[in-house]
Amino acid sequence: MNLSENIQEGLRSVASNRLRSILTAAIIAIGITSLVGILTAIDGIQRSVDDSFSGLGANTFDITGPQLFRRFGGRTDKQVPPINYYQAMAFKRRFVYGANLSVSASVTGASQIKYASKKTNPNVQIRGVDDNYLLVKGFKLQSGRNFTANDLEKGLNVAIIGNELVSTLFEKKINPINREISVMGGKYKVIGVLDKKGSITGSGDDRQVLVPLENARALAAGRSLTFDITGSVPTIKDQETAMGEARGLMRQIRRDPLGKPDSFEIQRADELAKDFGEVTGYLRMGGFGIGFITLLGAAIALMNIMLVSVTERTREIGIRKSLGATPQRIREQFLIEAIVICILGGLGGVLLGLGIGNLISGVVSQGKGGFVVPWFWMMMGLVVCVAVGLFSGIYPAYKASRLDPIDALRYE
Repeated sequence: MNLSENIQEGLRSVASNRLRSILTAAIIAIGITSLVGILTAIDGIQRSVDDSFSGLGANTFDITGPQLFRRFGGRTDKQVPPINYYQAMAFKRRFVYGANLSVSASVTGASQIKYASKKTNPNVQIRGVDDNYLLVKGFKLQSGRNFTANDLEKGLNVAIIGNELVSTLFEKKINPINREISVMGGKYKVIGVLDKKGSITGSGDDRQVLVPLENARALAAGRSLTFDITGSVPTIKDQETAMGEARGLMRQIRRDPLGKPDSFEIQRADELAKDFGEVTGYLRMGGFGIGFITLLGAAIALMNIMLVSVTERTREIGIRKSLGATPQRIREQFLIEAIVICILGGLGGVLLGLGIGNLISGVVSQGKGGFVVPWFWMMMGLVVCVAVGLFSGIYPAYKASRLDPIDALRYE
């Protein structure tokens, strides 16, 4: 019996025991589904994150207030004050390196917006911005206009709203432009609507109201705001130089002592993407581990079924040996049968994992990630299937090849 005949015999054996083969293949399919599904979902989420940051641009940097408390010499120092309005405006005025700068401040992240009898949930972010904010942050206007110099200088009650607020407050036939909405007790005229952006982090880019920066200071009603600065340089090669200049200037404005750490945070836009890439790397390792454990259980189940198959076909093995089949051909027969079952389950698992992974990715990224076809993980899944088949079939095949033909023929 040659190799091609062994393959045919393995397929016939699978076909003759359909129920057992289907159940065994289903066990393998579940393991491959968990493996490919998790990794596909992670790749889809990663693509969504990359698209989000590419929309912002890789040549931007952010200067924000300090995080929590600083530590000096192993002890907790007093809380560092945030960047205030005068420091932010001084930085914008004195920074001469070629870059577009935007100053913004969050007034609140839990406001309720009203129009006529309709209102939103109390989870809308109110943010004061300047005329460069949309350009630097990568926002696009679906309709309306940006803030003008007159809007900013006089702090007029005008607003640009996120896309989600339009569907919540206005009926389909109503154009929100030039309509008045209620923001923190004041009437604001809508002058623009942001294009839908989405957010996998839940920050609510589509659920925000942008107002002129001076107007935001009035809304704060004496409460101190934390001001953020975002800079965008012409080319990415200028970024490091611009960040160095920005750090030096901000240290002067903040009066940071020599030898002490910065009293602010300065971060490149792509650093967040890199950090998320590291997180997804750990998630891939975890997903691979979960899939491996599931496949290990499937491999043990398959080995048990193959041992049962060897026992059931003891007389058949004896007949084949008496007709001249060598132990090598007997081993090949059972190994091929195990591999065929694994490949059948693997193909089903890859298709299921592809669908489930993209479904999870679409839900998490709000449809921004697109359909992902991870060819590497699909091929890896099939390779793992063959490895599982070899692992599960090698001992039953060895046991079958070691049977004595005379004892096998006597087996009942």
